Amino acid sequence: VQLQASGGGLVQPGGSLRLSCAASRIVFSISDMAWYRQAPGAQRELVARITSGFSTNYADSVKGRFTISRDNDKNTVYLQMSSLKPEDTAVYYCNAGLRDMSFWGQGTQVTVSS
Repeated sequence: VQLQASGGGLVQPGGSLRLSCAASRIVFSISDMAWYRQAPGAQRELVARITSGFSTNYADSVKGRFTISRDNDKNTVYLQMSSLKPEDTAVYYCNAGLRDMSFWGQGTQVTVSS
């Protein structure tokens, strides 16, 4: 299984970014997909999840600002991030869950700073 995350970068507070995660070698359409993040010195935390049935859930800290979506034709999951705050700075990881298996991508850095 390969998960290739992209779209990170440096953005000013209040700005937006869209992360993408392209999956391969996995039956994407029946996998639950998620974005996690890990800030320096902190534990990895769940940001958003979208199930194979398109149900979504979000961390309280990002509700109303972030939107997770998926395109099963492109085997890709997205995270649209708006109204970014400095505390959103972290490495963002894509995760795929299929039955009792869990797979991780390599992470993409998001830095929110003026």
